[in-house]
Amino acid sequence: MTVELTRASPQAAQYAASGDWSGRLVDEALTTGAEQHPDRPAIVDRDRRRSYAELGQAVQRAAAALAGLGVGPGDVVSFQLPNWLEAAIVYHATARLGAVSNPIIPIYRGREVEFILRQTGSRVLVIPDRFRRFDYREMVAELRPRTPDLEHVLVVGAPGAGATAFAAALQDADPRAAAPVRRRAASDAVLVLYTSGTESSPKGVLHSHETLVYECRSIIDLYELDDRDRVFMPSPVTHITGLLYGLMLPFMLGSTVVLQDVWDAGAALDVIERERLSFCVGATPFLHGLVHAPDLAGRDVSCLRVFGCGGADVPPALIREAHARLGMVASRLYGSTECPTVTGTPLRAPVDRHAETDGRAIGAAELRIVGEDGVPVPAGTRGDLQVRGPDLCLGYLDAALNDRAFTPDGWFRSGDLAVVDAEGSVRISGRAKDIILRGGENLSAKEIEDLLFEHPDVEEAAVVGYPDRVLGERACAFVVARRPLTLDELVAFLRGRRVANQKLPERLELVPTLPKTASGKVQKFRLRDQLHSDDVPAAPV
Repeated sequence: MTVELTRASPQAAQYAASGDWSGRLVDEALTTGAEQHPDRPAIVDRDRRRSYAELGQAVQRAAAALAGLGVGPGDVVSFQLPNWLEAAIVYHATARLGAVSNPIIPIYRGREVEFILRQTGSRVLVIPDRFRRFDYREMVAELRPRTPDLEHVLVVGAPGAGATAFAAALQDADPRAAAPVRRRAASDAVLVLYTSGTESSPKGVLHSHETLVYECRSIIDLYELDDRDRVFMPSPVTHITGLLYGLMLPFMLGSTVVLQDVWDAGAALDVIERERLSFCVGATPFLHGLVHAPDLAGRDVSCLRVFGCGGADVPPALIREAHARLGMVASRLYGSTECPTVTGTPLRAPVDRHAETDGRAIGAAELRIVGEDGVPVPAGTRGDLQVRGPDLCLGYLDAALNDRAFTPDGWFRSGDLAVVDAEGSVRISGRAKDIILRGGENLSAKEIEDLLFEHPDVEEAAVVGYPDRVLGERACAFVVARRPLTLDELVAFLRGRRVANQKLPERLELVPTLPKTASGKVQKFRLRDQLHSDDVPAAPV
């Protein structure tokens, strides 16, 4: 299948007329960099360093290889890669062909990957042979009979049966074969990225060149970045954060990005100090790890001047500690896969604003707080947060989801609850969506509950998040069981359903009943309250 746009932005003409949509393409900055400063370092991945010219040549070869496999405009190319050089190559090569990138985070397993490949109709999948003791070749071999559109599997490393080595595909390609088959438009879809929310299945979010390029430009302006800034990226480049600020923004600056594939705070400090890195965007666990690294003392990391933190609840104390211990500007950001960064705080604002609020609307972004009737409420009143702007997505791959998510006049219903003060600063105060925000990833509670209910000894299950200082939230399963069950038993059961590790509950409470409304809906707020007290009902015996 080929990807088509699923909704037209009511503000499209406005963004084009104002110049917020510039007409630039995702891969344009890298191409320009290869021409204007070919010898400048573009990307560092462990012990591999590539200049702009070298990276540009690799992208051209990859585009030729993909074209040779029949990839053309609107076709989907999936890649489930760690923070490796090859992810940057595949992303930009896919864009160059007018095709659509589909990054899949490496922690996803068979259940999630199969759903994504089937819905996108992906023709090509690029995977590592092994990463963090998991064999991706075995997983894909199991999935291929159920993913009929998947024609080609390219493997970074040893390919195994039925696949092709990524390096060999590039080596055999003729770079002259990579010319796009038609003129590309910046309004074309270039990315479909999956996010989990309140539904059991993940949702494919569509972005164009315009929305992604604008988003990166808005962050460059917010944090006053230029080509002297060197970017550190530990966030997965198959997540919206890593993709934007690891695989696009550095090249728009004409600067260098250093990738980290496995998070380790000590190793992160090493590379920040050695490479003199100055800018990073990441979720709470990354900032927490740097601030509380046991070997922080004595290191010279004064080069790190800005850390934009979002994706999970950010404690104000952590922002203040980062300012005090690292001497940098750490700042809260708010956004989503659908609308990547809506709010932030200017670089030179007081520390309290960085710590206590999620900032104001950035650039041309707009936000409003509405009540249950959809009518905007006064400043200081909590309500549903709706947002729109030049970086708002084109809609969902499953167009049936759009009417529920977007208003007719272009506002995105975020599902988050917030308060906006008289100065326009936002404070996110909760979520209407039934999700658990663990380490920057949105996990669907319903998906976990539905799978737990398949266990023969589970009568009812409700999954809620409980606070965690490092990850933001972890998942707790409240279970009404036919016999005493253990957490290990339930985790083993879920693993048997090929569930990604981050979705596994990390706490179990066996309860005689679940609190419910008169209509039978589980009152999850009461379960969350119980996790903060000693009033968890006794487990049945």
